[in-house]
Amino acid sequence: MIPIIKIHRDWQDANQTLGSCKVLGENNKPLFASISLERGWRNNENNISCIPSGMYDVVIEWSNRFKKDLWEIKGVPNRAETKFHAANYWHQLNGCIALGQSLKKLNADEYLDITNSVKTMDAFHQALKPYKKAILIITTEPRIK
Repeated sequence: MIPIIKIHRDWQDANQTLGSCKVLGENNKPLFASISLERGWRNNENNISCIPSGMYDVVIEWSNRFKKDLWEIKGVPNRAETKFHAANYWHQLNGCIALGQSLKKLNADEYLDITNSVKTMDAFHQALKPYKKAILIITTEPRIK
């Protein structure tokens, strides 16, 4: 059995994308839920855009940059090293995905940020601990351009 990670993007501009994340196990049993944070859509450009909506394989791999195992999204066109990792602000992401507990203004810009990202990422890893592979499905609200 391979778990399914579902991200549904609810709001987006050129800088930031917000949504929800669920991890589903056998018989669609919920294993985890959170808020998701990504860069905004900029035509899938490296380091400044979220990845395209779609379905991807996700595997647990060692990250030299973060010095720990992280879930890496495979098969993203023109991308490498796209990961799930902790971040509170959109500008801390270079095309990766962060997960958090809630939305809150944490700095002086106009954007909502996510809280407790490190703790939330730990819970994400715990939910997926028995697995080495997952499937990621990203959907985007039709009104988001």
